[in-house]
Amino acid sequence: MVDLVIPEDFCHNEKPVGKTSHGDGTNFHWIWGKGNSEGAAFSNEDVKAAYEARGEEQVPLGIHGTTVAVDWDSCIAAGSCMSVCPVQTFQWYRTEQDIPAKDVIGKVFAGTGKTEQNERLDLTDKSQPIREHDCTICMACQEICPTGAIRIEQANLEWHEKAAGTFVKMTGSGNPHAHD
Repeated sequence: MVDLVIPEDFCHNEKPVGKTSHGDGTNFHWIWGKGNSEGAAFSNEDVKAAYEARGEEQVPLGIHGTTVAVDWDSCIAAGSCMSVCPVQTFQWYRTEQDIPAKDVIGKVFAGTGKTEQNERLDLTDKSQPIREHDCTICMACQEICPTGAIRIEQANLEWHEKAAGTFVKMTGSGNPHAHD
């Protein structure tokens, strides 16, 4: 197994830089951090060539998702995560909206993008956790990602909710006690 590139506590002391919404009007995923130009995508010659072919500048993109976190700076569009996911948590974002990755912040995606490993448009595409809310925490995507760009952590739901202002702290009895 490859080492994970996303720190365990990546969302604990940060505020999201934006979000991408699901067209269902209820679900969304946060985008965390300013990104990392040291990620695997920046050193991968095929990915760099794909950006050049599109005439797009490759820029740091951050971590997309919270309980299903994908470091878009380390995602090389291998699609391994899609081949093993039992609930189609991921989609190739460009197959729904063919826009530069830096422009997805604030966009609404219907979840109609392609979900098969080799259906990406090109190597500038990214694995978008569009159905993060459906993840079963099976960990298969985290285990198979060749660059360690995925971290699955159900406990991060608290941080997703804190950022959204919807977190309710539970008491020992399981009843809502106080807002954090």
